[in-house]
Amino acid sequence: MEKDLRYYAKVHSVESFGTVDGPGIRYVLFLQGCHLQCKYCHNRDTWNMAGGEYRNIEDIFEKIMRYKNYINKSGGGVTVTGGEPLLQVKFLIELFKKLKQEKIHTCIDTSGMVNITEDIKEVLKYTDLVLLDIKHIDSQKCKELVGMDNKRELEFARYLSENNIKIWIRQVLVPGFTDNEQDLLKLRDFIDSLKTVEKVQVLPYHNMGRYKWKKLELNYPLEGVADATEEDVERANKILSKDY
Repeated sequence: MEKDLRYYAKVHSVESFGTVDGPGIRYVLFLQGCHLQCKYCHNRDTWNMAGGEYRNIEDIFEKIMRYKNYINKSGGGVTVTGGEPLLQVKFLIELFKKLKQEKIHTCIDTSGMVNITEDIKEVLKYTDLVLLDIKHIDSQKCKELVGMDNKRELEFARYLSENNIKIWIRQVLVPGFTDNEQDLLKLRDFIDSLKTVEKVQVLPYHNMGRYKWKKLELNYPLEGVADATEEDVERANKILSKDY
């Protein structure tokens, strides 16, 4: 029998006490499936939609509610990430409706590389915060890095801004790929054009996800690329950050 995708999600894993994917202590739900091909991806095993396991909404919601007191006291909430969580938007709508009834803060960690459909607009009505991973501000470099240009993610960012949805911008700093000073200045100009950005996070590239590619018997695309250093991150922060 075919699953009703409003009430079932393909889940990769969960983290019950996350502290880096939004404010406070967070229940983090990793959904299976991604349509990008990020060369630096540290969750390569989340790409295939055939992976993971189906979980029903009541089971997921019940487990979240076990942590409600910890979540709320810390100013936390629930973050849905992936993979690309917006590929399962119908499920997200139903889950976020239930969470808002319980006054639980909701957050989506996404690339924003989706068409802004009515379903996307609907889920964003119940979304308190979007962690928006800007893959690359240069469209051609973005395509080379993740397999798609950046047109949709920049449109998504503008939609969030125009509809007063809070944003934390994330930029993975990959030496030789996303650390060019002119690109970072261009990204800063774009961020400054948005009205609802609360924070900019520079995430240093590391190759700790390499073993997942090897486990899947795949060549790691960034073999030999050095990890981003503290100095690299500090330099990018000076360009991108201001007092949000």
